[in-house]
Amino acid sequence: MEKKTALVVGARGVIGGRLVEHLTSLPDWDVIGVSRRGAAERDGVRHVAVDLLDAPSARAALADERDVTHLFYAAYQDHPTRAALLGPNQAMLENAVDAVEAAAPGLRHVSLMQGYKVYGAHLGPFPTPAREEDAGHLPPEFNLSQQAFLERRAGPWTWSALRPSVVCGTALGNPMNLVLVIAVYAAMSRELGIPLRFPGVPGAYDTLLEMTDAGLLARATVWAATEPAAANEAFNVTNGDLFRWNDMWPRLAAMLDVPVGSPLPMSLAEAMADKEALWDRMVAEHGLRPTPFAQVSSWAFGDAVFSWNYDFLADGSKLRRAGFTEHVRTEGMFEDLFTQLRRDRIVP
Repeated sequence: MEKKTALVVGARGVIGGRLVEHLTSLPDWDVIGVSRRGAAERDGVRHVAVDLLDAPSARAALADERDVTHLFYAAYQDHPTRAALLGPNQAMLENAVDAVEAAAPGLRHVSLMQGYKVYGAHLGPFPTPAREEDAGHLPPEFNLSQQAFLERRAGPWTWSALRPSVVCGTALGNPMNLVLVIAVYAAMSRELGIPLRFPGVPGAYDTLLEMTDAGLLARATVWAATEPAAANEAFNVTNGDLFRWNDMWPRLAAMLDVPVGSPLPMSLAEAMADKEALWDRMVAEHGLRPTPFAQVSSWAFGDAVFSWNYDFLADGSKLRRAGFTEHVRTEGMFEDLFTQLRRDRIVP
């Protein structure tokens, strides 16, 4: 097989970390991880610390990466407003592409990770099922601006854009990890002897939604980056099934060995603000891996997901028609990820 070299930007996140794992399992890929803090080399993956907000620094840090053939971009910097999101996220992508283009004459493909913000899903009820050809919405929207940049810049290389729903994985220290939100919330409820109550806003318990397994997303991402039929296209990537919390929540409670209670609207960010001491006690008493509370706290993201009192789903048929036909059963995904968190001694 012809050897390819992947440079994964955002390699320590839920999406990028799982993508690195998948790429290293394939015999024809060398993998370089990029993140702001970097990391020690592990499992043959060399990690590079890069500040993508500093263009000269980024170019210098990546100057020796001459063998890169595929750039996988999965970085994201959060900000409280839509306008503030655009500047840094646009700059990081442009600086990454500039730096890799300058260093690697054999660059073939740039893969961009997006999400349902493209469809305005974060703003309120949006047309569902959302389709890749749906019209955009009033800017600023950094996902659309990033894609427009790739469309303008492509030529020597092709691009693809992946649009997952809520991505589910086990990475720690990530501000958007729903699986960890649910697992830690359930563990604390059990520790306190109280039932697990759905904390979302009224109506959210009954709406339709879908998830995206991080492993499935990784496989779809590599497929789209190497399949000629997927070049210069955007794809929704979902598990392939739908659910309502009113059916899934009791199942999750059973998986996590805690009784389920009736829904009770609350802000997890507020309710968990004073729970660091409880967490530290649980870590000690249950022999868990010493993990700071901040590393398992994605409460604001949980509040956002549990506030969706409207259907949250997209049409995944374009991806299937193009040739990627894998799917994941969402209930089984949750069970597998909870099992992994327990096996890794992150939760009891």
